[in-house]
Amino acid sequence: MTTTATNETAPPHARPFLADAGWGEARIEPLAGDASFRRYFRVVRADGTSAMLMDAPPPNEDPRPFLAAAHYLLDHGFRAPGILAEDAAQGLVLLEDFGHRRMRDHLDTAPDDEAPVYRDAVSVLANLHRAPAGPFRPYDLNEYLREAKLLTEWFCVAHGLAVDDDGYEAAWREVMEPVLGAQARHPGGGVTVLRDYHAENIMLLSPDEDGFEAFGQGLLDFQDALVGHPAYDLVSLLQDARRDVDPALEQDMLRHYLPHVDDEAAFLADYARLGAQRNAKIVGIFVRLSRRDGKDRYLDLIPRVWDLMERDLAHPALAPVARWMDANIPGELRAARGATAA
Repeated sequence: MTTTATNETAPPHARPFLADAGWGEARIEPLAGDASFRRYFRVVRADGTSAMLMDAPPPNEDPRPFLAAAHYLLDHGFRAPGILAEDAAQGLVLLEDFGHRRMRDHLDTAPDDEAPVYRDAVSVLANLHRAPAGPFRPYDLNEYLREAKLLTEWFCVAHGLAVDDDGYEAAWREVMEPVLGAQARHPGGGVTVLRDYHAENIMLLSPDEDGFEAFGQGLLDFQDALVGHPAYDLVSLLQDARRDVDPALEQDMLRHYLPHVDDEAAFLADYARLGAQRNAKIVGIFVRLSRRDGKDRYLDLIPRVWDLMERDLAHPALAPVARWMDANIPGELRAARGATAA
């Protein structure tokens, strides 16, 4: 995370919270926000030590899912930020500060590090998928369908398209059936899925820091964790809505993960299914962020996401959804020149 030049101030109840935690005199610096109501601040003591303050204000936010996921990850040897203090009722959490070395920013300045950094991120997932599934609700068909429908509810509506909603749901039901079967075959009904695992939510740390076995990568933004399919977070990482990942690198990283699966062809088909589902969701979310929340900057990312989705739709496993797309969404709206006209 990097400091942003804004006039955002912490909520009034932050000062007493910090005082109770032993940080009462710390300086509070606002940090750049993202797509949610959560805000983050860096708090810095006079001696230079720092921590992160999360403001997750009720009723729009609830820090308890974040805290549950953080404790699960820490208990299993993964590098979530340590919890220094918490007041869930007021939406405040004081966290360990992972510093400034975000994966995205590091690779922007050191592109030669791309392969080893991504390989480490894939290795973190392989270790996470060997751990017992966390105490999270299942990534079930209703959730997959709800997310996929964000495309029709927001993107299609924004473009004035009258589409076959029933056919859309039926296509996704058919496509996602093998994914649900694969999840069910895992002990515990699946693996822990962080759901927003990408280069802007991974911090690069010293690999030996505090004795954690986490390949030097700190994890952020995991409050929406579910128990689902191991391909989901791979898709999130390798089909990044915010950063170009070369298809050759994507294939190299898949080869790095595939020794951990029993049936490579089935896994790659599920990877394409989940890629298309996730990218459909993201297109809808980015339009929603613009139309509902006034965050128009996300529209510029939509062409990349459509390009990723088209690659996924080319897989035979996506044939029902691909046919629906061809029948309902004109090609010019799926191309870069039309994808952002929302």
